[in-house]
Amino acid sequence: MTRQRLSLFTPLAVLGLLVGLANLSHGSAGEDEDYYMQELLTREQYNQVQVLEKPVASIPERHEHPSQNPAKKVPKGKADSSRQTDKTTADAKSVKTANKKAEKNKKGTLKTPNSISEGERQYNSMKEECPPMGLETLKIDDFQLHASTTKRYGLGAHRGRLNIQAGLYEDDLYDGAWCAGRDDPLQWFEVDARRLTKFTGVVTQGRSSLWSSDWVTSYKVMVSNDSHTWITLKNGSEDLIFSGNREKEIPVRNIFPAPVVARYIRVNPRSWFSSGNICMRVEILGCPMPDPNNYYHRRNEVITTDDLDFRHHSYKEMRQLMKVVNEMCPNITRIYNIGKSHSGLKLYAIEISDNPGEHEVGEPEFRYTAGSHGNEVLGRELLLLLMQFMCLEYLSGNQRIRHLVEETRIHLLPSVNPDGYEKAFEVGSELSGWSLGRWSNDGIDIHHNFPDLNSILWEAEAKKWIPRKMFNHHVPIPEWYLFKNASVAVETRALITWMEKMPFVLGGNIQGGELVVTFPYDKTRSHGVTREQTPTPDDHVFRWLAFLYASTHRLMTDANRRVCHTEDFAKEEGTINGASWHTAAGSMNDFSYLHTNCFELSMYVGCDKFPHESELPEEWENNRESLLVFMEQVHRGIKGVVRDLQGRGIANAIVSVEGINHDIRTAADGDYWRLLNPGEYRVTARAEGYSITSKKCEVGYEIGATRCDFTIGRTNLSRIKEIMEKFNKQPIKLPVRQLQARRSRERRLGT
Repeated sequence: MTRQRLSLFTPLAVLGLLVGLANLSHGSAGEDEDYYMQELLTREQYNQVQVLEKPVASIPERHEHPSQNPAKKVPKGKADSSRQTDKTTADAKSVKTANKKAEKNKKGTLKTPNSISEGERQYNSMKEECPPMGLETLKIDDFQLHASTTKRYGLGAHRGRLNIQAGLYEDDLYDGAWCAGRDDPLQWFEVDARRLTKFTGVVTQGRSSLWSSDWVTSYKVMVSNDSHTWITLKNGSEDLIFSGNREKEIPVRNIFPAPVVARYIRVNPRSWFSSGNICMRVEILGCPMPDPNNYYHRRNEVITTDDLDFRHHSYKEMRQLMKVVNEMCPNITRIYNIGKSHSGLKLYAIEISDNPGEHEVGEPEFRYTAGSHGNEVLGRELLLLLMQFMCLEYLSGNQRIRHLVEETRIHLLPSVNPDGYEKAFEVGSELSGWSLGRWSNDGIDIHHNFPDLNSILWEAEAKKWIPRKMFNHHVPIPEWYLFKNASVAVETRALITWMEKMPFVLGGNIQGGELVVTFPYDKTRSHGVTREQTPTPDDHVFRWLAFLYASTHRLMTDANRRVCHTEDFAKEEGTINGASWHTAAGSMNDFSYLHTNCFELSMYVGCDKFPHESELPEEWENNRESLLVFMEQVHRGIKGVVRDLQGRGIANAIVSVEGINHDIRTAADGDYWRLLNPGEYRVTARAEGYSITSKKCEVGYEIGATRCDFTIGRTNLSRIKEIMEKFNKQPIKLPVRQLQARRSRERRLGT
C-alpha cells in the first residue's frame, strides 16, 4: 500500500508521529513505495531533534514594525508589530500514540502559552528560519508556480514573485502580482519545491500597480507531498490564520510556529482588501533537505571555491573589512574617504595599485562605485568581495591580478549612500521592499542628482556654438547648481569633487533590480519623449564595453532566462542604451562622459536588490569574471603623453579623434588615455599657445593600449606674449577705429 507522509514539526504532530502518520496517508496500492515517503522515513531522527516544545501562533513581521490583528485596527506607529499574531485555540486535543512513554514524557512540556507575550518569549527562544527559496531571484522557475485561477495571463502565478514590478502601462503580459480569477476563500497560490524542503515561513506583498489597490489581509498555509492530499498548518486543533498585508508595497513576513517538511506549499487567502481583489506577491522561506540523489538540484547548484567573507556588512563591519584588506596587502592598498553622507558617515574608498596614493604617468585610473541607491546592496557586497579577492590573488601570485594591479590604479567605492543602506540593512533582505533606503537622508536620488549637461551641450550644438564658444567635452557645471541652497545631496557634491580630482578613464556603477548593462546617453534628445535611442559620439565603444560585461556574466545573455520584471533584455544581448529604456536627466553616466574624460556605465547585476546572504556566493560567481574583464578594458584604445619641445608634459591639452565629435584632455602630467575600438585613427593634439599636431594611430585587437605620444611647439604669437610678460611689457591693443584713423593720418602726411 503506497503511503505518502507529511512530517509537520509541530509538537502535536511529533507526539502522534507513529500513529498520527496513518491519518495523513492517502493513496492506492502500488509495487514501488513512494520516493518522498522513503525520504520522510529516513529523516525520523532529524524530525525528533528539531521539535519545538511549545506551540504558539504565527508572528508577522513588517519592516515598519506594525502591530495589527486582522480583526482590529491599531493606529500607526503604536506598537512593535513584529511580535503580533492571530490568536488560535489554546487547548489541543490529545493524540494517541503507540509510544506511551514518549507521550507521557512530553505532556508536561506541551503547555499552551497563557498569553501572547508568553507565547512570544517561547517562540523567540526556539525561532528557526530558512533563507528565501528564490521566487524573487528567479531560482524558482515559472513551471514551479501554480494557482487555482488567474484573472489573465499577465496576472498569472508566474507573476506572483516578491517585489516584482509592473510596467507603467499595465498590459496582459507584465503585471505586478498573481491575481485570482475569483474572489473567494477557495483560491490558492502554490510552489513546487521539486524536492523535500523544510518550510519555515512566508513573505507576502500586495499587487504592484499605479492604478489598482489589491492585497490579501489574511491567509492559511497548506503543505503536501503529492499535490493531492493537503494538510493545513494548525496550532492545536484549529487552522492557523496568518496576518497578511495592510497595504500593497510593504512586505510582511510570517514565521511558522514550527518548521514543516514537504514538497509542495500553498498560500490560501482568507480575507483581502475590501475595495480590491485577491492579489499577492510571495516569497517562501525554506531549506532543501539533504538529498545527493536529486539530479535537478545538483545540476543547478553553483559552488564557489573562493574563501571570502560572504555576508552582508553593516557600515562598521564594512569599514573593518576594508581595514583588514589593507592590513593584509599594505603595499598595494590605501583607504581614503571622498567626503561624508548627510548623516555624517564617511564615504570610504579603497585604492588598489602598486604605488597607492600616487598617480603614475601613463597608468590609467579606473573606478567602481556601488550603493548610490542604498537598498541595492548586491553591488556593495560585490565590491567588498572584489577587494578581498584581488588582495588574496595578488598575494598568491595570480599573474592576471598582478598585471592588473601593477598597470592600473583601481578605486573601489562600495557605499555611495551609506545612510540609505543602514535603513535597508536594519530590516533585512526580505522586508526592505522595493524602495526603503533608495534615497539619501534628504530624499534625493543620488544617481540622478547630477547637473543636466546634455541640454546645455545640445542647445550649444543647435546654435552652432561648437567649437567657437564652447567645447564638445568638459561641459561646465551651471552656476545655479553650485549654490548652497540647490537641491544637491552632499554625497553628489562629494562624488563630483572626486571625479574632477582623479583622471578616471573608465568606470562602472553597480546597481540592482534588473539584469542589464546600460550606457549613455540616459536622457532622450527629443523633448517629451520617454524612450528614444540617444547615442553618444562614442556609441560603438560603449556598446562594446556593455556587451563585454553582459556576455561574461553567467545570466545576462542567457536567452532562456525569464525577465526580471517587464523588459526582456536578453533580446538585446543584456545591454541597452539608457534613454531607450527610460529617460533620466542628470545621471551619473551622462555627467561623467560630458564633464570628465571618464566613460561610465551602469551594471544592474540582479533581479533582487537585496538578496539573502546565502545567495552571495552564487552572485559572486555570476559577476566575478565580468568585474575583472571590464576593468581590463581601461587598457583598450590609445594612450600617450603630450609634451612641449623641452619634454615637459602639457596639462589640459585637447586630444581629438577624427570622425568622433567628443574630445578628451590630458591630465596634470600631460598623459592621456582614449578608449577606442580596433581600427586606424587620425588623432590630433592641441593646446592653447601651441601648434596643432596630428598623426595616425592604430588600435589592435589585443588587450593593451597603443602608444601615441605628441610633441608640440609654441606658436610665434605665444612666444611674443611670453617674452613681453617676462619683461613686464603688455602687448599694445588699440581699438580698430583708432588704429584706422592713425593709419589714415600717416598716409596723408606721407603724401
